[in-house]
Amino acid sequence: MIQIGVDFGGTKVEAAALDATGQVLARARAPNPGAYEAAIALVGDLVARMEQQVGRRGTLGIGAPGSISPSTSVMRNANSLYLNGRRFREDLSEALARPVRLANDANCLALSEAVDGAAAGAKVSYAIILGTGCGGGLTVDGKLIEGLNGIAGEWGHIPLPWPTADEREGPACWCGQRGCLEMWISGTGLRHDFRQTTGLDLPGEAIIERFRAGEPQGTAAFERFLDRLGRAVAVLCNIVDPDVIVLGGGLSNVAEIYDRLPALIAPRVFSDQWKARIAPAVWGDASGVRGAARLWSLDEVRAMAEAV
Repeated sequence: MIQIGVDFGGTKVEAAALDATGQVLARARAPNPGAYEAAIALVGDLVARMEQQVGRRGTLGIGAPGSISPSTSVMRNANSLYLNGRRFREDLSEALARPVRLANDANCLALSEAVDGAAAGAKVSYAIILGTGCGGGLTVDGKLIEGLNGIAGEWGHIPLPWPTADEREGPACWCGQRGCLEMWISGTGLRHDFRQTTGLDLPGEAIIERFRAGEPQGTAAFERFLDRLGRAVAVLCNIVDPDVIVLGGGLSNVAEIYDRLPALIAPRVFSDQWKARIAPAVWGDASGVRGAARLWSLDEVRAMAEAV
């Protein structure tokens, strides 16, 4: 058998089949269909294509925005809104005639990088998505920690720590609270902050270009972003004290973060030393689909193959 992962993104759905060494044997992607029944059909089609190309049946893991409620088994907090309130995992399992595992996309990033990426061999690792939104996932000894309520590592929806006077109220978040990290240290947050201070509405990439060019407003915006990220990571370190912090998402490609962020974290960590390593995701955009595939361990895949 093989491990098949499906990364269910807001604009695209990607599938990949992995062998026991982590090599990608087949890959395909398609636009997010925007409707529930079409989504079930699309995942089935992608899985069939993987198995046809490889010539073997696979286990199936899904990486998706949002998560499954442990009490009702329905999807919640997905930005593909048509998934919310639906038994997506169970409906996929019925349609594809096999068990399906599903985890949040940030958890899939964390698992992928803990298995054979930037956090391979780490005792405790934490993965952060800095993209359109902001999320996180926690692994211990290479195993994903999801928690009693399925929200372990949900870092994007805690308040910005040590707020300044003009940060205290914070922007409204789509979750119903105010001042969540997602509204400060995501690509969306960077854009909002720049617009609030300059009156200019620019995408994150343009703001970073201004910073690199030495433009004062772009530089100030990036420095505010870094300081807020440093405060947020310091709180994370005080709680789980990870060996490795892995960054994914579009803003993880900003190389200047890695040189400058440690000096903003260390003074706020409640310890006489702080030595965690901060690294970009080895697998980049592929971490989501690889982590989804790894929701089934190799031992489980082997056992299922022997049972066939």
